[in-house]
Amino acid sequence: MTDKDNQLLMGNEAIGQGLIEAGCQVAAAYPGTPSTEILQAVIDRAELAPEPLHIEWSVNEKIAFEVALAASYTGKRAAAVMKQVGLNVAADPFMRTAYLGVKGGMLTIVADDPGPHSSQNEQDTRLFCLQARVPVLDPASPAEAKSLVPVGFDLSERYEVNVVLRPTTRICHSRQNIVQQQPQRLERTAHFQKDPTRWAATPAFLPALHRKLNQHLAEIAREPGLQPQLTPGNGSRPRLAMVASGIVYSHLVDLLEELDLPRCCDLYQVIMPYPMNPDFCHQLHRAYDRVLILEETYPVIELQLAHPGAVGKQSGAVPREGELTPDVVHQVLADFLELSPPAELPAERRGQRPSLCPGCPHRAAFYNIKACFPKGIFPSDIGCYTLGMNLGAVNTVHCMGACISQGAGFYHAYAQDGEVPTIVVTIGDSTFFHAGIPALINAVIQQARIIVVILDNATTAMTGGQPVPHMGIAAGGKETRAVAIEPLVKASGVDFLEVCDPYDQEQFKTLLQQADAYTRRPDGGVAVLISRHGCIMDRAVRSGQPAFKISIDEHCVGCRKCVEAFECPALSMDPISGKAVVSQDRCIGCGVCIPVCPVDAIGKEDKA
Repeated sequence: MTDKDNQLLMGNEAIGQGLIEAGCQVAAAYPGTPSTEILQAVIDRAELAPEPLHIEWSVNEKIAFEVALAASYTGKRAAAVMKQVGLNVAADPFMRTAYLGVKGGMLTIVADDPGPHSSQNEQDTRLFCLQARVPVLDPASPAEAKSLVPVGFDLSERYEVNVVLRPTTRICHSRQNIVQQQPQRLERTAHFQKDPTRWAATPAFLPALHRKLNQHLAEIAREPGLQPQLTPGNGSRPRLAMVASGIVYSHLVDLLEELDLPRCCDLYQVIMPYPMNPDFCHQLHRAYDRVLILEETYPVIELQLAHPGAVGKQSGAVPREGELTPDVVHQVLADFLELSPPAELPAERRGQRPSLCPGCPHRAAFYNIKACFPKGIFPSDIGCYTLGMNLGAVNTVHCMGACISQGAGFYHAYAQDGEVPTIVVTIGDSTFFHAGIPALINAVIQQARIIVVILDNATTAMTGGQPVPHMGIAAGGKETRAVAIEPLVKASGVDFLEVCDPYDQEQFKTLLQQADAYTRRPDGGVAVLISRHGCIMDRAVRSGQPAFKISIDEHCVGCRKCVEAFECPALSMDPISGKAVVSQDRCIGCGVCIPVCPVDAIGKEDKA
């Protein structure tokens, strides 16, 4: 084996490598932390694939799932990749696929986010799979995540079912030495065998399909290679056992070694938390009086085991929310084994709150929205622009696309009472394509009088700069047809549509006021303003705009407006003088802060 065959990879990179090695020919995803790097890893390694490989950043997760699903109908291996809340978007086809099944192997890779670190909830995909009746594999390390990719494909093809691979944040973003394998050449030719009773099944056919699914699940539960793996104890605690899955299993193994208790009692790793083998459940009932169950985030294994001596989330012994970090597991283990309690953790230190980047065009947009409508209502959405809450211009954040619908809901509620505040919705360009278009159409049809500001920075910025449909770039950087935002807005029935660079603050404010006036006209309705300026993290954007040296002179009165109301990270207050100062290392020289100062103390000059 060469060094090239054994590489230090992030978990997501390992999964991407695993997809190529397993002969996946169609991979579709919508970016979302912690799953984003999986498809990017496939893109980066595409030249390793021995057969044609289609890769796409889909418009949303539902579409990604449906693209992969159809490919699997032809007999080819396919994967859909998303984060846990993305599965909500794909839920409709996901649930039906459990009944109809697949042909070629299909993996739905859903990255969960216990904590959560970057999500609006902690939902557990394993519980979703229990409801949907879909097998789910739960890796405990990056290497195991990669090794379960071909296992999942094989299982999918053997039983003609969709299979979920569920890494979590700590699996996705940790690193491990990973052995590279030669990619499989499956030599499959696409062939869709038409069968309306299955692929277009009406309700009359569904009971039979459901019965077949139940039979498959009973067989899958007893798959020899997916049974809980036992590490036997030394006999010192004969009626005690521990059951763990995912990254928590790895934490537990490390902790037992650290405490010099590696075989204190029988330990089981659950690789497939659903469906669980009923024989295993019965065996645990017979052999053990007490069983510690460690899993993130909900009691999926615990519910299926239904052990009378279970010590877990339902009993309250294991926290019901948040990550089961090594420190948390140590406390739980000490209670279960009656050990000395671990030392108390120091109080968590809170750092500086996250902020929009210096020069971010969204900052200028939010600042002027708040300045124009100080008593307005501001629904917003999921993205880096959620940080507009720091500027007082984001009041609600729910889920992707909800901001426009919520804006309409606010309007209708206030309109019943006669006086309607200005309602300004902000939504990113990627999110607009993902879920905003139907909401915009509905707002127009229902005659909501709201302002929708589409924050167009020409990328999916929050997840690392993936392409957006109106830029004409597909996965891997290849050119494709661009789908412009403006015609979509017009086709949705919007009559007021303007485009402005938010750096031009006077024009931006003027257009906001015109939009507000339009919403209040007798013949008015939804007004849309596209705030267009590229993401400042894009080097081409930075190099294509003027950059000045920004300074603050003696006229500064220390009002803190530039630091607090505008909140540019390049600006701070000098604790000695009490006046604002510019960090030249952080300042990008955009000059957007200049109009913010009420005493004209901020100036600019050409860089030498």
